[in-house]
Amino acid sequence: MMKLALISALAGSAAAFAPAKVAQSSTTALNADLSKELGAQAPLGFFDPLGLVADGDKDNFDRLRWVELKHGRIAMLGVTGYLVTYAGVRFPGAEDIPSGFAALDNLPGMVWAQMIATWTMMEAANQDQYAGPWGTNQNALGESPAEFKGDFRNGFIDFGWDKLSDDQKMRKRAIELNQGRAAQMGILGLMVHEKLGNVDQLLPPHF
Repeated sequence: MMKLALISALAGSAAAFAPAKVAQSSTTALNADLSKELGAQAPLGFFDPLGLVADGDKDNFDRLRWVELKHGRIAMLGVTGYLVTYAGVRFPGAEDIPSGFAALDNLPGMVWAQMIATWTMMEAANQDQYAGPWGTNQNALGESPAEFKGDFRNGFIDFGWDKLSDDQKMRKRAIELNQGRAAQMGILGLMVHEKLGNVDQLLPPHF
């Protein structure tokens, strides 16, 4: 019950900063050709077996693509965290906390509180194309400086991105999207094998 309450609280805090749905005001975004959009890549190309964007709704497509990108970023962090803790790396004072699912039952309440607070602040500050609280992601004109959903530079960090051509930017974004897809499969595989009790056959102890 404690876990359920914490997860519910986290979901509520994240939802508080989620952008509100915008009503469909016109049909200009419908019937768009999505086969050339980010994520439609070889070998499958544009892949929509459930017909979620069969009507060509570009706004809905962009929202779903952003959800996939965000899940991929979380999964990449998840895979990295799993491998690092499985290898025995710990922060000072956390040497006795196990890795994997067992860590959930051994985290102190204060650690849970700190994580939930951190996630909430990250959701609040990184609203990319949406207005963040207190204007945290807006430029001098009161507009978001984000180029696309998932652009969390907030007009501050660049790393040479603005010097890339449009084709190079799309290639970089496609690489990140594919890595996120692989990471989602990777963390799912690790969780399944841990529950099956044979994750040690995939990862040698303290590799």
